[in-house]
Amino acid sequence: MKDFKDMQFKIFRGCDRGLNHNGCGRQNMQLNTYDWLYDVPGNEEDTDLVEVQFKNTRKGYYHNVNHLDLRKGDIVAVEASPGHDIGTVTLTGRLVKLQVKKANLKSADDIKRVYRIAKPVDMDKYHEAKSREHGTMIQSRQIAKDLGLQMKIGDVEYQGDGNKAIFYYIADERVDFRQLIKVLADTFHVRIEMKQIGARQEAGRIGGTGPCGRELCCATWMKNFVSVSTNAARIQDISLNPQKLAGMCAKLKCCLNYEVDDYVEAGRKMPSRDVVLQTIDSDYYLFKSDILAGLVTYSTGKGIAANLETITAERARAIIEMNKRGEKPESLTEDGKTKETKRPADLLADADISRFDKTKKKKKKPQGKKPQQPKDAKQQQQPKDAKPQQQTKEGKQQQQPQPKEGRPQQRKDNRPQRQPKPQAVANKKPNNAELQQQ
Repeated sequence: MKDFKDMQFKIFRGCDRGLNHNGCGRQNMQLNTYDWLYDVPGNEEDTDLVEVQFKNTRKGYYHNVNHLDLRKGDIVAVEASPGHDIGTVTLTGRLVKLQVKKANLKSADDIKRVYRIAKPVDMDKYHEAKSREHGTMIQSRQIAKDLGLQMKIGDVEYQGDGNKAIFYYIADERVDFRQLIKVLADTFHVRIEMKQIGARQEAGRIGGTGPCGRELCCATWMKNFVSVSTNAARIQDISLNPQKLAGMCAKLKCCLNYEVDDYVEAGRKMPSRDVVLQTIDSDYYLFKSDILAGLVTYSTGKGIAANLETITAERARAIIEMNKRGEKPESLTEDGKTKETKRPADLLADADISRFDKTKKKKKKPQGKKPQQPKDAKQQQQPKDAKPQQQTKEGKQQQQPQPKEGRPQQRKDNRPQRQPKPQAVANKKPNNAELQQQ
């Protein structure tokens, strides 16, 4: 056993994949393989095969013929046709043999050699070639559009020495791109290779986060894509909602196949949906079922939630056997026990509802104010022994506000006081005597 206190961990810059030491943790490459044999004695001497990863999800397997001391994360120059390519070592030791079998490499000629650990000159050519990828992709899309080809060029990858370019494209139908290859070769002056990928592979190359909050499976560990159908959702009683069943690639999620086998095995123990359970009281129809929990819910109404009873699958199968013998149990529950219905708790059972009723207070009728007397008259009515008005701190007497002319006086309830109506003067015709006097 190694002492983990003395181990030195390296932080990979330019990525968000955390720490990594040999086989532990993640790294800044997709489709990472956990090397759980890295600390086993003789692991690296068992084979000279090395797994090297290039851009995104492209991987290759090579022989370490020069017996270089290669570790996970080393940048190496490997054999290519033509020239050489630059990649990162992602796996060494015995696990590489298993990865070769998984990749279905039938011929030994497919496994090439590792030349050397990358030199500064190799890295300069590598970075120069990588800087041209985005511009090449945009220009190639325009060329394909001008030629009228129904295809989408999703990514472009230059070889480490810049002598070759791989164009990844997506097309629903067969595309004749012979003319496209000629135009691309004349434009970029490199060797052209076309690779068709699917929507799932494109999502894996781009990467991202799924609705579960984790990284996409096609970008972390999944290499072989199996067809997914809506039958997997029906077996698991998942709602057939296209928005929820589709992944980042706009196809059905690959994770729908992960638990199908468990649901199929557990579903064999569940009673059939068409079987009706007969009791002395009434007949019960299957309303819903929880496959993994082994519970089934029956209703007295067909397709209606009426008098729901939840029992185990074993109890349901026992009742079906009793019905086949012509026997009817008293109830669905075992031994005729009636299920206690849980009633919702009434929060206002002990509360006094009358607390919300407010006692209505009778409004006092406003009483009219007495007409105010003039200030001079008030001073005349004051007795001689009356004390003078108190003065404020500023030395000014407190004066009561007087109503302004032309505005009605305000009452206590802030309503204007009604003014007396003027007496109506009768229109009398003047007499002859009055006219003469005028």
